[in-house]
Amino acid sequence: MKVGLKTQILPADEAAVMMAARCLGEGGLVAFPTETVYGLGADAAQAPAIARLYEAKGRPSFNPLIAHVADIAAARQIARFDATALKLAEAFWPGPLTLVLRKAPHCPVAELATAGLDTVAIRVPAHPVAKALLRAFGGAVVAPSANLSGHVSPTTAAHVAGDLTGRIDLIVDGGAVTVGVESTIVACFEEAMLLRPGGLPREEIERVLGRALQRPPEDAFTDDAQPLAPGMLASHYAPRTPVRLNASHVEPDEALLAFGPVEVNGAHAAKAAMNLSAAGDLNEAATHLFGYLRALDTRGARAIAVMGVPHHGLGEAINDRLRRAAMGR
Repeated sequence: MKVGLKTQILPADEAAVMMAARCLGEGGLVAFPTETVYGLGADAAQAPAIARLYEAKGRPSFNPLIAHVADIAAARQIARFDATALKLAEAFWPGPLTLVLRKAPHCPVAELATAGLDTVAIRVPAHPVAKALLRAFGGAVVAPSANLSGHVSPTTAAHVAGDLTGRIDLIVDGGAVTVGVESTIVACFEEAMLLRPGGLPREEIERVLGRALQRPPEDAFTDDAQPLAPGMLASHYAPRTPVRLNASHVEPDEALLAFGPVEVNGAHAAKAAMNLSAAGDLNEAATHLFGYLRALDTRGARAIAVMGVPHHGLGEAINDRLRRAAMGR
């Protein structure tokens, strides 16, 4: 691709949103904030724009993308909703939930974005900038995380700029995101199935459904299998520095990513240390996860030692991202 584009960074106001909508319509690439992470947007109906997006990220083209739309009515032009899908959409949209559904007849999302599958991933984001952009654009926008493929997801415009300056057209700076991990992905076919834990805890979804979510087979989570949805590759969200999980000690040449009270041997002598939440708050930890991984990745440590994080609530999504980070690149 032509690296060397003049990437504009604009504060999120009405003029920036209108410029971003025009840029998308012309086949451009626009990074913008959602409540989960920053997304890299392209017109979901323009295959050439989507090809540019894959190239800008260095993303495998067999990895499907999420189509973002303004509301449920727009989503129903793209996908077929059964009673379960509609129940979840009405309960949690706008918000950090992605549904994987069968395509609607004449689905406008380009085949390149769905990786040749007969399904489409779709979401209605809650962030005011994302909502304004989707309304101004008037169509579906595919928007994976706005970072180089496999790298740590961006939670600020500065993170986006660090990865993609010169590769994309525009960054709309809406400040730091509020959720900090990507959306939860649920497939609604015969049974509702959790494909990726994320910013909406499993427990809340199961409460609305009145039953447990199914899990896909483990062989769906390999780098050799075609993913059913974004974020299912085994190695993903990885910093350059190796990640060591469930650390009970830290060496002097390692960095420490802590959670709650710091109860690991050698913590005082670590090369660097950051605490996702000293109070043990999983919501706070999620907002800090990717930013702290990025920061510790710059400290020249031999490895990042990560304390254990509880597995309930948003802890399931945090542990999922940490496990993938530990797989390396």
